[in-house]
This record gives sequence, structure tokens and C-alpha cells, in this order.
Amino acid sequence: MSNNKTIKSALISVFSKDGLEPIVKTLHQQNVTIYSTGGTEKFIKDLGIPVKPVEDVTSYPSILGGRVKTLHPKVFGGILNRQNNESDVAELADFDIPQIDLVIVDLYPFEKTVASGASNQDIIEKIDIGGISLIRAAAKNYADVVCVSSVEDYSEFLGLLETKNGETSEEDRKRFAAKSFNVSSHYDSAIFNYFNSNHDIASLKISEQKGQVLRYGENPHQRGFFFGDFDAIFTKLHGKELSYNNLLDVDAAVNLMQEFKGEAPTFAILKHNNACGFAQRDSVYKAYVDALAGDPVSAFGGILISNTEIDNVTAEEIHKLFCEVVIAPSFSDEALEILKGKKNRILLVLKDIELPQTTVRTCLNGVLVQDRDNKTDSIENLSHATNNKPTESELEDLIFASKICKHTKSNTIVLAKNKQLCASGTGQTSRVDALNQAIHKAQSFNFDLKGAVMASDAFFPFPDCVEIANHAGIKSVIQPGGSIKDQLSIDYCNDNNMAMVFTGTRHFKH
Repeated sequence: MSNNKTIKSALISVFSKDGLEPIVKTLHQQNVTIYSTGGTEKFIKDLGIPVKPVEDVTSYPSILGGRVKTLHPKVFGGILNRQNNESDVAELADFDIPQIDLVIVDLYPFEKTVASGASNQDIIEKIDIGGISLIRAAAKNYADVVCVSSVEDYSEFLGLLETKNGETSEEDRKRFAAKSFNVSSHYDSAIFNYFNSNHDIASLKISEQKGQVLRYGENPHQRGFFFGDFDAIFTKLHGKELSYNNLLDVDAAVNLMQEFKGEAPTFAILKHNNACGFAQRDSVYKAYVDALAGDPVSAFGGILISNTEIDNVTAEEIHKLFCEVVIAPSFSDEALEILKGKKNRILLVLKDIELPQTTVRTCLNGVLVQDRDNKTDSIENLSHATNNKPTESELEDLIFASKICKHTKSNTIVLAKNKQLCASGTGQTSRVDALNQAIHKAQSFNFDLKGAVMASDAFFPFPDCVEIANHAGIKSVIQPGGSIKDQLSIDYCNDNNMAMVFTGTRHFKH
């Protein structure tokens, strides 16, 4: 027995009319009876196409300022009846309920209203009741009914109407039903998250309607996907598709550079989520050159990011390096043409955006959620733990190093001098190992650590790190403080003419 159905009647009640006209005209050409409400009804009438008001079916007007229009047994009976059920068919006849084969709905824009900063009352009025109910009913009864639940699907549905002359298969209807439940579940998640913005209810609702299949995951034998609105953050100008690992590195780069937003030209080179080169200078060219000098070996295949426009002279230098991604708020025309010289190089313009205020990651058979680390260490918030005080330039370097340290894998030590990253010890199981790694790396690239500063993401439980730093020529240290043995490190610094400041804030990054 064929499950194909021909559309003979339709209920249309939409917020967005964009793209609706050709659908309505095609339905009219196919002799489909159209029912509608309010503004949609007027829209269809203005096209010169016959339309039956839902009020004529229900014998009830739109009431409560439009809050109740379609919520009626004659409407939902017409949608939810089972056409192969004799009792259902008989009841439709008994109660004079019209059969409805197609429902087209576009919901009130709840998320857009929230994002616009509208009042609570305006937001509440954009919680769609009738529309969401119509979607659920029509999608549930996909065996008989087609449900088009969003303006996003108008084009696909129009193509189906035209190619099949109003006939749909059960596979077609089930596909649109799946789209419909995607719309309804996302809509309800957005409403819940608005009401639960303070997370008083310990329940997690994550819904992303935009997604893409990646070439693979972290490794070629793993599948990978990205769910999110990439285009809301970036304008992609050139290059191949971003990979799973690219996206992780880009995320790390953007979060790090947010710390230096609006500051002097700053350039970072990242590898495996950590900065391997970083510098702040009076020009983007100098910032790039000095960032690259921090570790020209690790920079190969890295992710590059600038907090200011990349010009042609900087682009010429970057072009000499094999790098996966270059990110900047803008590129000069000349720079863009130079960097496009490598066909696979990904070029991204970073938009002026606010990053999410919560972070989410999988853990065991669930997820971990936390507030974003919005605390940025500043000179004003430092406490001076030692007799010796850092100089003004050392204070600037200490904050510079601390910002990088915050975005580097724990355990970490960051060494910096003259607003240039000398080296980091990243992801070590011992803070001493992290420091020794950083010193060895800095020396291997010929950095003179005399006068450099040291930042640590967590406190020193023993004085060993400040002692090692002192022997390397480092005289200023920034750390959170808070160890029961802080005094041991303070005493060593005082005895060796070192300056140490406490931030009072730990920045672990696991």
C-alpha cells in the first residue's frame, strides 16, 4: 500500500513571510484549500489568493490580544486525525472538522528578541504557544501530514511541491517531522535557558542548530563535527576547511588575544592550544617578527593571530612561514593578496564579539560546566609580598606574562622580557619541570633572561622555583600566592634582592 499523500488542504500561520509568496501561489495552482490567521491571512489575501479564516472553522474569533487563535479542537482534530482510522474519519464528519494535510509555521523570534535587549514583557510575548503546538501536532502525525516549521525550510518545501506536484512520500514527511522537532526542542531550550539564566535549576540544555561534518576528529580514525555558528564570530576570506584541531587552536588563540583587545599591536603564534610566540610592539610588523623569534621551530604549522590589522609588510613576512591559520580584525588589500598566495592557508577576520560566559566539556558519562575565567590580573590588584618592588617596566612585563600564563596549559611557567614571550613551560606535572623547560627553551633560542620576569599559574609550595629563577637571572615574579609556605619563597626573594607580587587569583587550565 502506497504511503504517498497529495496535499489538498493547508493551514498557514507564520511570523516571517519571507519566501512564502511562491509557496502560496503554487498551493493555489494545485487547488489546495488554504486556512490562515491574522497577519498571514491578510498577506495571502493581498496576493489575490482565496484563503479561509481559521475563525470560520472554529466559530471563535482571535482572543486575548492574539494569544489564542488556533488552539481549538477543530484545528487540532483536522491535524491529528488518522486517515486510516475509521473512527477518526467518522468523528471528523460528525463534528464538521476539515482535514488538514499541510501545516506551515514560523515561530515568534524568541531568541532574537532576547538578544535585542528587549524588556521582559516583550520577551514573554514572543513565547509562541499556538505555533509550537501546531508544529508538534503536525510532526507527530507525519504519517498523514506535512509540517514545515521554519522559514529556513520554505525553499526545500517549495522544491518538493513543484517536483512532485503536491504529492509527498512518508519519507518526505518524516524528514520534515524531524526538522520540526529540532525546531521545537531548540525553541523550548532557549526559553528554559532564559528563565534559568542564573542556573538555579541544575539542568543543562544545549541546543545548536548549525553544524558541520569535519574531515575527521582529533585523528583520522575519529569522526568529527562542529556545532555552532562559526560565521557569527568570523568572516572566512580564504583557505581550506578548518579541521577539528584547527578549531581548538583557533579557540585558544581568540581567547588569549581577548586579553589584549584594544592594546598596542600584539601578535601571537600558537601550537597545540599554547602560545609559542608572543610580542607586543609599536607596529604589527615588529610584533610578528618578535613573536616568531620566540620559537621559530614550533611556529611551523601554527595558528597566527593579531589584535590589529595586518598590513602588507607583515604579510610578506608571514608568507615565508608555513602556517595553518591567520586571524586578524582586518587585512589590508595588499596583505590579503599576499597571504592568498598559499591556497590552503586559512584567513579569518575576527568580528567584534562577546564570547560565551560558560565553558562546557565532556567528563565521564556527563559534562562539566563552569563560568568563564573573566578575571584578568592588573597592576592595581597586585599585592607586594617582598621588600624589593618591581620597576614600572617590570610591572608591565609581569602583567603581560600573567595574561599569557592564564591561557597556557597547567602546570605552566611563563618567562617574558620587554613584552616578548621568551619561553613557556607547558602542561608539566611539576612546576619545577615547567620552569626548567622554559629556561632551557629560552636559552636555546638565545634569550638573555637577565631582567626577565616569571609568571606562574598557581602558587609555589616551596622556594625551589624562585631559587632556580634567580640563578637564571630573573628578578621579578608574579604568582597567585596562598600557599601555607609562601613565606619560604618570600624569604628567599628578600635574601636575594628579588621582587615578588601576588595576584590572589589562580588560573589553572587543565
